[in-house]
Amino acid sequence: MTTASLASPSTKPVVLATPDQLRERIRQKSKLKGRQADDISRAEVVTLIGARPTEGYRRDLLIENLHLLNDAYRCLHERHLVALAKEMNIPMAEVYEVATFYHHFEVVKGVKNGEETVDGTSPALTIRVCDGLSCELAGAQDLLKRLPAILGNSDMRVIPAPCLGRCEQAPAVAVHQRTVPYATLESVEKEAKFSVDSVFTAPLATNITAINFITSEYTEKSISPHPDHASARVVPATTAFTDYATYLANGGYALASSIANGNLEAEPIIKAMEDSGLRGLGGAGFPSGRKWRIVREQPAPKLMAVNIDEGEPGTFKDRTYLERDPHRFLEGLLVAAKVVGIDACYIYLRDEYHDCRRLLTAELAKLQANPPAALVGKLPLIELRRGAGAYICGEESAMIESIEGKRGEPRMRPPYIAQVGLFGRPTLEHNFETLYWVRDIVQLGSQWFSSFGRNGRKGLRSFSVSGRVKHPGVKLAPAGINLLELIEEYCGGMLDGHELYAYLPGGASGGIFPASHANIPLDFDTLQPHGGFIGSAAVIVLSQHDTARQAALNMMRFFAHESCGQCTPCRVGTAKAATLMEASVWDNQTLEDLNIVMTDASICGLGQAAPNPVRCVQKYFPHEIGHNTAGAAA
Repeated sequence: MTTASLASPSTKPVVLATPDQLRERIRQKSKLKGRQADDISRAEVVTLIGARPTEGYRRDLLIENLHLLNDAYRCLHERHLVALAKEMNIPMAEVYEVATFYHHFEVVKGVKNGEETVDGTSPALTIRVCDGLSCELAGAQDLLKRLPAILGNSDMRVIPAPCLGRCEQAPAVAVHQRTVPYATLESVEKEAKFSVDSVFTAPLATNITAINFITSEYTEKSISPHPDHASARVVPATTAFTDYATYLANGGYALASSIANGNLEAEPIIKAMEDSGLRGLGGAGFPSGRKWRIVREQPAPKLMAVNIDEGEPGTFKDRTYLERDPHRFLEGLLVAAKVVGIDACYIYLRDEYHDCRRLLTAELAKLQANPPAALVGKLPLIELRRGAGAYICGEESAMIESIEGKRGEPRMRPPYIAQVGLFGRPTLEHNFETLYWVRDIVQLGSQWFSSFGRNGRKGLRSFSVSGRVKHPGVKLAPAGINLLELIEEYCGGMLDGHELYAYLPGGASGGIFPASHANIPLDFDTLQPHGGFIGSAAVIVLSQHDTARQAALNMMRFFAHESCGQCTPCRVGTAKAATLMEASVWDNQTLEDLNIVMTDASICGLGQAAPNPVRCVQKYFPHEIGHNTAGAAA
């Protein structure tokens, strides 16, 4: 049977498309989907990020390149993201998901204008009012309510922001990249009236007086505030600091040079670190000497990641030391690198510390351009990386993801970063302050550091104290000091008209304790039996004019805002808990259900520690949440 015989005589052919229509369909399918990079946008991007290297742009510099665009255009225009993706050979979806992860990047989509797509608009100036607990106690909410009307400019945006790391200068406000300490309506308005250009390009001051800041001379004293400014709520326009020349002239880098010359072996240095009892001062408290030994035994190449993200509410010690003596930290970094066998070091500094970034960039450049003779050709690669507003990046593996140019989401463990860390290599991770003490411990002896302490504890702790005390600031006190001693001996007592009611010993994560617990030694492992921990030693003091429940709510809202969203228990649990905590009478059973799930199933410490303030209020302050007062403040 033939094909022709199957066709009916009445069947007529159906024309599906004309040849021209078929050609048009082919042309449409051959077009790339999505918005394409235009020549103007690509040229603007290349002007900022530099010409393409022979080997192509580095993937790990994505966030640095986003900062260049964000600083130059006050936002991230969609067309620039498309162009950046094209230049860096990264999928646009990946660039977009990184850009939208961080709070300090504002992605502005293009707007259709007829057949063209033009840039969307964004405020010329963003004013961030810190709504952290210390700033809330000092009147931040009133500033948030009144500033928009005072400024009266639709091109200026006023938004709340998580802790700016200036709790001793509360309330703190950031007018783009300029910080206004002890902010008032008048001082913020004055700062905002400066031209936008001057705000964006403010250089590092060149008229700062160099000093020889010797930290060991401040033991059992206040690092800040300066005695001349303690009661006047005055912050000098510029903080005197130890510059490179002054540091060298006073024995700086002698220790690093001795190691580089082979005059000092690695083993005695590691032994000194172990004997000193120094533990990680970022909050986790892992023994530093043991960490060095673990990473030293790993195969090369090995890397170092330094955490100066300092996003824990109430914490500002790292900024305080960095503003005064950046080279003591850098020498500690070099000593650790040489002893452990590190090839490259990456310093991760929080984006809110703009002045610190300019200072550290300038001083690091001096060291690299003209190192001491013994270190010529022996410095490891050192790169300064800029955070972008994400508390979660204080978690070590999330910080590593961010350094690699990705979303700052914590990794599952094992493997631990000492084995598989930055760029897949064994990584030594340290907090700024931990490295800051290396020089003094090795040169003055491990017994010098361990000789300090009270109540059976050993070592020194840098307490960031804020809240209802007369002289908030960084207090270099012996480990094991209790809160009452800290307030009376270092802070000038409570503010007039205020009596101690409660305190947070370790920032947002460390719990909230009543005044009856103010005699507990403040150190690692002393607060866990009571439902908290010391963490980064961020002490926030509350008085009878405050409530623990409001402090806990402030912290839970912070956790909900800063959750990376990767795991459901944390993402949903913190938001749900914050809603429940707004009720006059807490639903303790439901809150405890959330507490258990967050503690047991969250990937990292954010979700695991978020229940601490809630449980402390339930245990020590039940009268505040509409429950039986029996056992309150026990």
